Amino acid sequence: MNRQERAAAIAKYGCIDNAIAAHAIPQFVDISVSEAIVLGLLKQGVTKFCAIFGHGTTDIAEVLRVYEEAGLVRTFNVRHETAGAHAITVLKMVTGETAAMITSIGPGAMHAFAGSLAAASNGAGVWHIYGDETTQDEGFNMQQIPGNEQGLFLKMMSHMGRAYSVYEPWSVVSALRAGAITTSAQFAQPFFMLAPMNVQPVILRNFNLAELPERVDIPLLECADTNIFLDAVEAVKAARKITIKIGQGARGCGREIIELANLIDAAIVSGPNASGIVPYSEKRYMTVGGSKGSISGNFAMNEADLVIIIGARAVCQWDCSGTAWKKAKTIINFNINPVHAFHYNKTIAITGDAKSNLRAFIESLTETCAGKKEGAWTKAIMKKRAEWTAFKNERYSCTGLVDAAWKRKVLTQPVAIKTVCDFADAAGAIKLFDAGDVQANGFQIVEDKVEGQTFTDTGASYMGLASSGVLIGAMSDVYPVAFCGDGSFMMNPQILIDGVQHGAKGMIVIFDNRRMAAITGLQYAQYSKEYKTNDTVAVDYVAMANSVKGVKGIFGGYTVKELKKALAEAHAFKGLSLVHVPVYNGPDELGGMGVFGDWNVGNWCERVQVEHHKIGL
Repeated sequence: MNRQERAAAIAKYGCIDNAIAAHAIPQFVDISVSEAIVLGLLKQGVTKFCAIFGHGTTDIAEVLRVYEEAGLVRTFNVRHETAGAHAITVLKMVTGETAAMITSIGPGAMHAFAGSLAAASNGAGVWHIYGDETTQDEGFNMQQIPGNEQGLFLKMMSHMGRAYSVYEPWSVVSALRAGAITTSAQFAQPFFMLAPMNVQPVILRNFNLAELPERVDIPLLECADTNIFLDAVEAVKAARKITIKIGQGARGCGREIIELANLIDAAIVSGPNASGIVPYSEKRYMTVGGSKGSISGNFAMNEADLVIIIGARAVCQWDCSGTAWKKAKTIINFNINPVHAFHYNKTIAITGDAKSNLRAFIESLTETCAGKKEGAWTKAIMKKRAEWTAFKNERYSCTGLVDAAWKRKVLTQPVAIKTVCDFADAAGAIKLFDAGDVQANGFQIVEDKVEGQTFTDTGASYMGLASSGVLIGAMSDVYPVAFCGDGSFMMNPQILIDGVQHGAKGMIVIFDNRRMAAITGLQYAQYSKEYKTNDTVAVDYVAMANSVKGVKGIFGGYTVKELKKALAEAHAFKGLSLVHVPVYNGPDELGGMGVFGDWNVGNWCERVQVEHHKIGL
């Protein structure tokens, strides 16, 4: 039986096991390492691949060609490896589907590896499969790292996630099992499989197809130490001002979080990537907190004497570089990872599945009558929430400001982003935010009703992630709207071609202030001068988009009315569209959403670090 016949039989019977059971294919076969990799991934449900094939991956490409012709897999060839890495990361974040990035040895692998930072920072379990130098060391392979050591790519990849090199052909089974576990864990990591070029075509004689590892479903664990919950109950009894801070690890726990907050009279604050877990309309929800937080969110963090953290890492901006919990006497930290659960001193760590442990905590509070009546703390946080609402409404009422670069009145970012957010929500689209000023303003603006409406990269802050992520408009039934600054978009504009090639449906909105405004603002805040964060080159993004056959570029205009019309036209287009919106940058405070917390960067470091050590958490 040849490869084509094997692929056809598997397609006919739906999966490898069924094909074997029906005697359509033999259990023991002669197959190449490359085919074992593809079949192993297929058995785990990995059927989508982003790829740039090079001389180091031609053998895997040939296998994928056959299996794609049989209808079992689909490969999305892209124009940049980082864009492909971003696309599979966003696919995992938005839909939960695991996919793979395939590239060759050398700079391509370096590009993909760079993109894997976003997967690692956001807990997205994805596959990265790179061709690697030959195992016989016959001399330097073209594009290998030119050092006199073995396994340099393996060493480098091992610092980002788990990595495995298939030096020995039969070890492909162990590699596939390691990848299945790594990509399936809660807050998973990218898995790097290095496939040496001379190993990929090696034939595995009499290979047992039943030995290919299956998909892994890691069970959720609940904290079994009841004394921990009693300690947490005592902490609640002693507290007067309680704040619950949630990260994306709290997804699926919205009902428990609201129930807990009402039971103990607590405020709820979210991290940037946790919008919608608690509806924006929830009265105890103080919106986002952190270095780019909000009036109400940062107030609740600064004033709390008891902090309850759920599913979050203490990334620098998340807790203002360790200075946000100024009055905290105790931290109750729910996390699956003990490293994060014990990040702070004075901690009661409750490790394991957050939802199960929250239910146990609520039951403990109820049984011990440790609940609290609504009191002065609630009144205080409500007042701050009202201040934040008024602050936002003042900015939304601005009809535009005269911008020095555009030499005319243009929309502000708050107004333009709010308009696009409202449109996307009404259209049932998924909002993808790129890193930078648009992202920072964006997570202060979004008002999600349910989780899963907004996604952003909060750990790596990767410019280009959102535009590249629009490819999921071809990989799934999701309609994405990418919120990009002009700087972020130009990091990975290849989506204009890749999106058309693969039939992506989605929209890119470029908020163009002709600069890297997040850093411009930081420079002014720290040194009162900007330096090299802009240029003088005007770019016609509409013309750029329309230069790619199949993309519809539309000018977003200078008013809300014009922008709404452009958005409607873009959404009606049956393919990839791009809307270009000039936006204001400058000193007028109505031009942005403000900054409310500290950050351990630049000339703030000494002050922030002194504060951090003074707090002593």
